[in-house]
Amino acid sequence: MDIFDVISLLGGLAMFLYGMRLMGDSLKENSSGTLKRAMEKVTNNPFKAFLLGIFVTALIQSSTAMIVITAGLVGAGILTLRQSLGIIVGANVGTTVTGQIIRLLDIDASGAAWLRFFQPSTLAPVALIVGIVLIMGHFVKNAKSIGSIAIGFGILFSGLLNMTGAVHKLAESGAIEQLFSGLGENPFLGYLTGAGVAFMLQSSSVTVGILQAFSASGLLAWKAIYAVIVGIYLGDCVTTAIVCSIGANAEARRVGMVNILFNLSETVLVLVGVTIVHRLGLLDDLWDRTVNSGIIANTNTIFNLSCSILLFPMLRTYEKLSRRIVKDKPEPVKEEKYRDMLEALNPSFIDTPALALRSCYQLLLAMLRASRANLEKAFRLLENYDEALHREILAEEENIDHLTDSCSRYTVQLLPHLQLEQHVAILNQYYKVTSEFERLGDHAVGIADIAAAMLQNGTRFSPAAVAELHVVEDALREILELTDKAFSVRDEQAARGIEPLVQNVNEMCTVLRRNHLRRLSLGQCNMFADSSFSNLGVEFRRIAAVCSNVGVATVVRIHPELADHEHLYFESLHNGSDAEFNAAYESARARYYRQLEAPEQEPAPAEPSSEPAQL
Repeated sequence: MDIFDVISLLGGLAMFLYGMRLMGDSLKENSSGTLKRAMEKVTNNPFKAFLLGIFVTALIQSSTAMIVITAGLVGAGILTLRQSLGIIVGANVGTTVTGQIIRLLDIDASGAAWLRFFQPSTLAPVALIVGIVLIMGHFVKNAKSIGSIAIGFGILFSGLLNMTGAVHKLAESGAIEQLFSGLGENPFLGYLTGAGVAFMLQSSSVTVGILQAFSASGLLAWKAIYAVIVGIYLGDCVTTAIVCSIGANAEARRVGMVNILFNLSETVLVLVGVTIVHRLGLLDDLWDRTVNSGIIANTNTIFNLSCSILLFPMLRTYEKLSRRIVKDKPEPVKEEKYRDMLEALNPSFIDTPALALRSCYQLLLAMLRASRANLEKAFRLLENYDEALHREILAEEENIDHLTDSCSRYTVQLLPHLQLEQHVAILNQYYKVTSEFERLGDHAVGIADIAAAMLQNGTRFSPAAVAELHVVEDALREILELTDKAFSVRDEQAARGIEPLVQNVNEMCTVLRRNHLRRLSLGQCNMFADSSFSNLGVEFRRIAAVCSNVGVATVVRIHPELADHEHLYFESLHNGSDAEFNAAYESARARYYRQLEAPEQEPAPAEPSSEPAQL
């Protein structure tokens, strides 16, 4: 053995680790939508949750990722801690699938040539070829992501082959025999070795895979590796618990604690059980037997599956213990009703974009509806000012600002983790509408401040002015309703219906300004009311513009090809070439604009009065 053999071994390990990471990340990226739907359908049946945990963990190739995602869902209130218990146990079983895949190293193709296709020496280059063809050719939908999965699979097996080649040379030097000889006589040392390696590598699947590669030396006995396998469970679950605790609430941390309690129980059960069975002489044929990749994979699967079955009745006990160990702590939030939404912006979801985007969607929808509610309150203040209602608007505006800051930070964190074009398109829409929804809240505050200023100045609007304002407010309400529908259910028809109304609002604000000037010239209003009426027109236009931007963002989300040609989209609407727009515009004009064109009765100049000046 020389330094070059060590370099070859470490290089193979690096390829194996990178291949596992690339394949796992790509699988999570592509399956995140399915994962989200499956997780949300978890019932109170622990057995169904157990099966879900096995299936999804086998799919994404990581029990750590599965449990961290589960912790995020529990922390966000989507799942309860009790619903998560079966998923946690299932994830520990599902992670053994990776070892069963790696056991392909043991396939003997001497009896049939077709078996060579299943050997890693064939699978690795085939997977690499398929992957690069998909990435460069774009022959199918999501070709880049699927190609990355194939590339990761090929790199993984290439790394394994490199490691096993280096292990054969190390075996000749006696290094492996010296490394593992003491473990057979000291299970506790083997246990600590497995726990330490799994903790450093942050993956039980990777650690078992490395052990399978070392088995190619033909020098590992079952008595030397069973305790290592059990130690791997503890090292991996400690890593998972740490990740679950980062930025999480008490319920999410309890998920990690349940995982630790389960794995500690599994450790005791296996070590005690193996010792008893060995003392009874039932393991004599296996104890000193040289293991290969398949035996290690089977041992790992049997340990996890049998312990899961035996410990399944103790799930409620683990739940109670986790609540005693992890205490509830008061967590200050800006507003109690938004607590769950803020907690749903969990860093645990960032590696699973569909869940992260769903959290952003719920928060943005809450922002839109809070801003709409504030606008309704502001409209009421124009007719009858109420200081308590004004304070409510200001308090809710603070909440909206806080939600905006939280969502903006989260989307920035999420962006580097997106690979699918669909997810990037969704995030682009969310990024655009975040500031728009916040601006809606600002305009509500602006209208409320105008109402307060009018009270302070002793001015009020005339019945004619109030009637005109009601017409525009009704049009704005329809626009806001369409905006809500367009964003909440991605309704293209609603999104396209916004712009005709927006154009009508802009034209109505022009008419309002013209009528206002006419009343001023006739001496029917006090000049002190002039700025209030003019500022309202500005706020109305800006509200309409915000909704227009949201509508366009929704249309672009549905038709990404318009992303770089939004100005052309607007031109096509306003140059009269879009029949649908023209019809909607005329319909809105008949409902709203024509109400402002009706001739007004021009009353005689008012007598001097002590009443507040009217507009």
